[in-house]
Amino acid sequence: MAVVGPLSVIFNLLLSLLVCHLHFTILIQAGGEGRWEDKYPFIREASTFSSFSDSYDYIIVGGGTAGCPLAATLSTKFRVLLVERGGVPFTNPNVSFMQNFHISLADTSSTSASQFFVSTDGVFNSRARILGGATCINAGFYTRAAPSYIEKAGWDSKLVNESYPWVEKQIVQRPNLAPWQEAVRESLLEIGISPFNGFTYDHIYGTKVGGTIFDHYGRRHSAAELLASANPNKLDVLVHATVQKIDFDTSGKKPRAVGVIFKDENGKEHKAFLSTRKGSEIIVSSGAIGSPHILMLSGIGPKAELEKLNITVVLDNKFVGQGMSDNPLNTIFIPTNRPVEQSLIQTVGITKKGVYIEASSGFGQSGDSISCHHGVASAEIGQLSTIPPKQRTVEAIEAYRRSKKNIPHEAFMGGFILEKIALPLSRGNISLVTTNPDDNPSITFNYFSHPRDLKRCVDGIRIVEKIAKSKHFTNFTQCNKETLDKLLNMSVQANVNLIPKHTHNTESLEQFCKDTVITIWHYHGGCLVGKVIAPDHKVLGVHRLRVIDGSTFKESPGTNPQATVMMMARYMGVKILRERLGKAAGL
Repeated sequence: MAVVGPLSVIFNLLLSLLVCHLHFTILIQAGGEGRWEDKYPFIREASTFSSFSDSYDYIIVGGGTAGCPLAATLSTKFRVLLVERGGVPFTNPNVSFMQNFHISLADTSSTSASQFFVSTDGVFNSRARILGGATCINAGFYTRAAPSYIEKAGWDSKLVNESYPWVEKQIVQRPNLAPWQEAVRESLLEIGISPFNGFTYDHIYGTKVGGTIFDHYGRRHSAAELLASANPNKLDVLVHATVQKIDFDTSGKKPRAVGVIFKDENGKEHKAFLSTRKGSEIIVSSGAIGSPHILMLSGIGPKAELEKLNITVVLDNKFVGQGMSDNPLNTIFIPTNRPVEQSLIQTVGITKKGVYIEASSGFGQSGDSISCHHGVASAEIGQLSTIPPKQRTVEAIEAYRRSKKNIPHEAFMGGFILEKIALPLSRGNISLVTTNPDDNPSITFNYFSHPRDLKRCVDGIRIVEKIAKSKHFTNFTQCNKETLDKLLNMSVQANVNLIPKHTHNTESLEQFCKDTVITIWHYHGGCLVGKVIAPDHKVLGVHRLRVIDGSTFKESPGTNPQATVMMMARYMGVKILRERLGKAAGL
């Protein structure tokens, strides 16, 4: 029987995912390090939870980049419940292998590790839905924040410098530099992005090689593995537990968080209770989108917006969901005359123009990729970056996917050079659409609404052009004019960005930036310090509630934020224990 209509899109996508990557499931089962259940016996399905369980000293909402290291730290001394709406990453081939990085982002099914959304700007995007959070679906690059960032945040530098290594010793490695990354490194130095700072986690102007959470076999090591440092007797981790709201006692002068209401994988509702002991807290660590979303669904947010959806107002705070920002990304595809090794971000250029230069390569050049997916900036992961944002639609993706089968796969040999705006000034917001926590809120980033962001993008594209024309890079691509013209002709239908024709024309480049903007998933804000939380991350106007994750960042730290999010969670966990126990914390 033929599958027709919208179902055909889903059917064809799932079929291609199955055909292209079934063998990776076999690899995981054959090459893994034993059963994950044996290593993490405290992880279980939400349906196994009993509402008659003892209360917890800490309930953490969201088992992501921040939630996992935070739970591991707090459980060394106290009873902790960590609730995560997604499943486990350990046997998911789309999470476990670098080759499949783009597949998780392309998978829009309800069981995917990523949840697809489109901002009101028209840019396609994803948010994590799996234990380990964004560390399970990102490009793996690991780099610390600049010392000036740490100072501006008001953090204790000694504890910061103890917390980063706690993460690094467990899941971070030095990468084997791929040829594409070597060519980018040499080209950056050739055009003056210097000095070369070698391999380092530090954020320093110039060119460097950073860390990675992929090992030498291409296996990912996510924040979920930091749970191995937990006290297994004091930690419960529930997966497929979707928090509906935080429960409050509003009988006193200030609302007090008392528990969390969640649904399990079968749709049954449960309630977990917070201990009445002094110092016990609920900590929201659901990410830059999830945390303000949960606060609003729980009655903390702009009063008028909450009342529109008949949500009982616990605390009127107009700043919840405000100050959202996403670092705009623009990419240029550089074709080669031969296949290149797959690589995700390893080399980075930290410029003084307010942009970061990064690169990826080798996704999409095999015959299989014509019916599967082709990389970090591909149409199938929701970018369609040669089509202006407001014109990017699901129908356009499907039309492209059909036409792609007729494009020679040689057209996709090569890779991307990425330029990311470092500290965007453009700001947006999150607002509720429904009261269903499974539904995405309305998300606006207002890309390039601030003129400085646009100027920096123009500067970045000109840097990318210099790299593409540098001696080292042209020697690497080995594309003479005849070969290049042939590849470019094949690429006409390939929906990839090439070097703009009129880079001397600022107005033309500004339009190019606006038309080709995509995301590198580094969005942040929504629960800012001084607006929603205090410097100690306690929610203003409420007792026994904190927010600890990237929603508290006004600026994204370093070139890529995951290192600092994990560090901050460890840092805050230690701070909380020391404040509560003093020397008895023993950390």
